[in-house]
Amino acid sequence: MNVQSNFDVLVVGAGPAGLSFVRSLRDTNLRVALIDPATREVLQQPQPDGREIALTHPSKDILTAHGAWQAVPEGEVYFLRAAKVVDGVSPFELHFATPKMAQGKPTDTLGYLISNHLIRRALFEQVADQPNVTWLTERKVQRVTATPESAQVTLDDGQQLSAKLVVAADSRFSQTRQQMGIAVDMHDFGRTVIICRIAHDESNQHTAFECFHYGRTLAILPLTANLSSAVITIDSQHAQAILDLSDDELAADLHQRLNGRLGEIRIASQRHRYPLVGTHARRFYSTRFALIGDAAVGMHPVTAHGFNLGLQSQAILAELVRNAAAQGADIGAPALLQTYDRRHQRKTRPIYHGTNLIVKLFTTEHAAAKVARTAVLRVSGALSPIKKLISRQLTG
Repeated sequence: MNVQSNFDVLVVGAGPAGLSFVRSLRDTNLRVALIDPATREVLQQPQPDGREIALTHPSKDILTAHGAWQAVPEGEVYFLRAAKVVDGVSPFELHFATPKMAQGKPTDTLGYLISNHLIRRALFEQVADQPNVTWLTERKVQRVTATPESAQVTLDDGQQLSAKLVVAADSRFSQTRQQMGIAVDMHDFGRTVIICRIAHDESNQHTAFECFHYGRTLAILPLTANLSSAVITIDSQHAQAILDLSDDELAADLHQRLNGRLGEIRIASQRHRYPLVGTHARRFYSTRFALIGDAAVGMHPVTAHGFNLGLQSQAILAELVRNAAAQGADIGAPALLQTYDRRHQRKTRPIYHGTNLIVKLFTTEHAAAKVARTAVLRVSGALSPIKKLISRQLTG
């Protein structure tokens, strides 16, 4: 298929961040190309991957503005009313209740949970027929280069494209980021995440539960009252042992680790596994090139910020690009990209490094760390300002 070779914006990656960014440019005159190795059919009907995405109130606002929130099937938006954090057998726990206000408005929920594939599907629907978008599916970026005047992309079929700005949304292992010489801080946690849905007799009270057992972490994410997502994080060398358990054996193991708080448990889906690697680019831009989504920051899931930071990244960059286009200014100018970098770095660096410190503290097994964990939970639970600060992060 022959398509035009000159665009205003080239977006690499049709995941949630890439689709959101393209949707954010809908009401502009910018010519946008969206490049992804998947087929259009796969992008239109992504399969369940086990991941339930925790969404803040600002993320809901972004998805609502895009029309994607309304496109999620009825009954598939789950409410996160509260969250609890416990450490092994320690009697202390950190409890976050639903705040009275979020973003200056009354609220009845701490956050929301939606399956990842449903968010992807809803976003695709909003972009599928967007008039200023050219779809380049089943194509991979072979090479990306840039000069002060324009960026150039060569596809795996030999086609050459140029644009004023290339935006990479091609995962935390971004090849385009590497080609543009952007260094990244990477932390391989040496752990694997195993996810499945569980049905249970007792209500989860729409409360997320995070338990740092010694040797593994178990998170329970509430869907309906008697259906949850179980997220097991374990040393990768022990992951296969979990995967080899029968459904009945895994259900019994979860029942024991939860001290029966959910009653009898039944495994309600297949299991999915993911390696656990955190990444943070040292800068989010290069010459006529910007990073959004996981290509900019790939978070450990324990604080549920990764997806939300991805939506924020595209929102910041899209606002700057829209304003520049409306004024007839250069959408790939160094000053614009530096502004984006400064604004998003300010949001992400404290959360990324703070999350990694929390993970290190709560997964280290020596005695001093165990004492410190108990102290952190005890102090944080007793001091209202600390709880309010964390709650504000959760609600956005």
